[in-house]
Amino acid sequence: MVGQKEVLKVIYDTVDEINLELDDGKKIEKSQSTALYGGSGTLDSFELVNFLVLLEEKIDDVLQKIISLSDEKALSQKNSPFRTISSLENYIIFLLEENSN
Repeated sequence: MVGQKEVLKVIYDTVDEINLELDDGKKIEKSQSTALYGGSGTLDSFELVNFLVLLEEKIDDVLQKIISLSDEKALSQKNSPFRTISSLENYIIFLLEENSN
């Protein structure tokens, strides 16, 4: 079973990599409360897609798990799992647990 610390580390590693491509004013802060997407989010839709693709690759490489973050399930959630780093972390843990059954 993959733990919360491992998931958060993969997210923060992805943030580090994405920040290399972002302008200084758009850098993503590594905090669970950081808004990623939506009203006060840091990323536009194109940047969010890039972030999610890279994150999926890192989850596969580091955690040896294959999940899809931008599928119908994610998009149909009442509260977007992409709002904050914390909501994304919780959604990834949910997917990993769901796929392990």
